[in-house]
Amino acid sequence: MAGNHCYGCGTENPRGLQIKSHWQGEESVCVYTPRREQCAGPTHYLYGGTIASLIDCHCVGTAVSDHYRREGREVGEGEEIWCVTGRLTVDYLAPTPIDRDVTLRATVADAGDRKTVVACSVYSGETRTAEGEVVAIRVPPSWRDRM
Repeated sequence: MAGNHCYGCGTENPRGLQIKSHWQGEESVCVYTPRREQCAGPTHYLYGGTIASLIDCHCVGTAVSDHYRREGREVGEGEEIWCVTGRLTVDYLAPTPIDRDVTLRATVADAGDRKTVVACSVYSGETRTAEGEVVAIRVPPSWRDRM
């Protein structure tokens, strides 16, 4: 999405996470390589706030992409679709090692014209280390305009 400076998914934020999500069937998948400065205190675990940011952006991106799919359009085709986080919940199930890729797998649990609920699991290898849910709210294109 052009002009996206989001810390988690914005391609125009050089210091952000710059995650990329892709559909694999009905599941949206993101693979992220943690950075050393994202440690949790102990330098061998990923910081919980980074995990929350990953879940948030992956789920909101999934919701945006789902809106495009339901309208029969490719992402970015025609009028832009934007969603914001209405609610984010995260459950931490196990420490997430920082020395290997993290995989996020999300599915759309409920979708309407304005609200989309996305469930997400975070994996380190085969171990599920966190799960979360995001309620994403579709906002009008004017939302991006400066006040």
